[in-house]
Amino acid sequence: MSAVASSPLQLRRRASLGEASGWPDSVHPVLQRIYAARGVFGPEQVEHRLARLLSPQMLGGMEQAVDLLVQAIEGDWSILIAGDYDCDGATGTAVAMRGLRLLGARHLGYAVPNRFIHGYGLSPALVASLQPSPQLIVTVDNGVASVAGVAAAKARGIRVIVTDHHLPGEQLPDCDAMVNPNLAGDGFPSKALAGVGVMFYLLLALRARLFPAGSPARPDLSGLLDLVALGTVADLVPLDFNNRVLVAAGLQRIRSGQACAGITALVESGKRSLATLCASDLGFAVGPRLNAAGRLEDMRLGVECLLTDDVGQARRHAEELSAINQERRDLQASMVAEAEVMAANMAHTDAIGVALYEPSWHAGVVGLVASKLKDRLHRPVIAFAPASEENIDDLRGSARSIAGFHIRDALAVIDARHPGLIERFGGHAMAAGLSLKTCDYPRFAAAFDAVAQELIDAERLQAVLFTDGGLPPGAASLALARQLRHAGPWGQAFPEPLFDDVFECISWKVMGERHLRLQLRDPRDGAQHDAVMFNAYHGHPPPTSLRAAYELTINDWQGRESPRLLLRHIEPA
Repeated sequence: MSAVASSPLQLRRRASLGEASGWPDSVHPVLQRIYAARGVFGPEQVEHRLARLLSPQMLGGMEQAVDLLVQAIEGDWSILIAGDYDCDGATGTAVAMRGLRLLGARHLGYAVPNRFIHGYGLSPALVASLQPSPQLIVTVDNGVASVAGVAAAKARGIRVIVTDHHLPGEQLPDCDAMVNPNLAGDGFPSKALAGVGVMFYLLLALRARLFPAGSPARPDLSGLLDLVALGTVADLVPLDFNNRVLVAAGLQRIRSGQACAGITALVESGKRSLATLCASDLGFAVGPRLNAAGRLEDMRLGVECLLTDDVGQARRHAEELSAINQERRDLQASMVAEAEVMAANMAHTDAIGVALYEPSWHAGVVGLVASKLKDRLHRPVIAFAPASEENIDDLRGSARSIAGFHIRDALAVIDARHPGLIERFGGHAMAAGLSLKTCDYPRFAAAFDAVAQELIDAERLQAVLFTDGGLPPGAASLALARQLRHAGPWGQAFPEPLFDDVFECISWKVMGERHLRLQLRDPRDGAQHDAVMFNAYHGHPPPTSLRAAYELTINDWQGRESPRLLLRHIEPA
């Protein structure tokens, strides 16, 4: 089988990174072990109190940005928030609009680019669409690469503050202030803030200037944390301690019924419980509904859902977003199926850097195609589509990478070796976006594979699923499942607990057309466990004796809770 075929998955158990100490007896030994494998060794490291947030004054560029915002608010300037068309950008836009209103801004508006009309970020096309011109633009989740867009704004006499978290390129825009923890030389300890997190930090610093501690009129910005949590989880930034503080506080607001009307409606539309909501619900049920608007339609619908305080209006927006998301799911399934056929036909090439292009694909969904293929092939993948139905001469690509291969840096290498081949690019270590001419696609595909062949060693091409080892006999209880559910927040770089054990499959049946429900027996003590595995039925029965990687979850059926194993991988034992 060739290099583009998926490698057999290898289960590997995480090692403890240190000794646990100081945990109260109420913290299950299994949870202590899980924490230790993530570098958390005592209770103080999971005290996710807002008082332990890093100081906003530690972020570079903050003083200049606050100075300009104070001038704008006191001078009653017109301020425009320039957002982005993903969930991080939408929540960041809503945080900026709501927060600046609380802090005294009166003439506020926002603009979110349509990816098919304006392109990404603060582009010249987006600036040209602003009528009348605002006096100040504040970007959210974009701007560090908007050299031409900022220049266009400045040419019209508009001041610009850039707030972003993306990695900078060789040239920075000539803006009036920039706040980005990933700028060279910025000493902010957490480089993992999402765009919405950067904006929240700017609001904290602005409040400190306008309303010193103890001021009776000091606005409460904690009401924005549900939005901050959603954007942070959905953008898949690492959940370091600082981000876990933000997400935990936001989840607490949602669970206590204090979320904004839009998030509440989106949670209900996703058929999740507000009272027991966890980070994975934000990532899998809420975030995709917002993202779908930016992928297929106009993200203004998503932003409006997050800005309204009218419950009925929020529910109508959420229903419309859910319908768009279903359309996105159907389109994605079709495109992924086509991509898998294309990858199979590439078998003879032994490609390591996989580039895929189909003229009928939708530019708003290629990122999801790249992600799915990356998971299945365990190769970095870039999927391309025409920029729009009207513009087939230009391609938009979305890249997803594997651990150890910095995809944005790889694009920078290609750009240096083949000047002019890539028109624009930007992103992170694991995800990036780019544009190029359709006629240049074959040359780019070859260049991408050449860089991947050069920089990825054979060991990186082995797909590995890390687990937290086995559960002791009798440990798979409802009490432990509850403790694990609320022990996070779990997410990127702080993964949900995953166990692996050997079981006997004593019965199974198909749910729907693709899912499995199984009864498993633990051979060590004979205990039986209810288990499910989604999208796992391919026409043949599961092994009688199997090793399973699984999460210990809660099955809530008609108000009755019971422990259940959610299988992520099975193989013959």
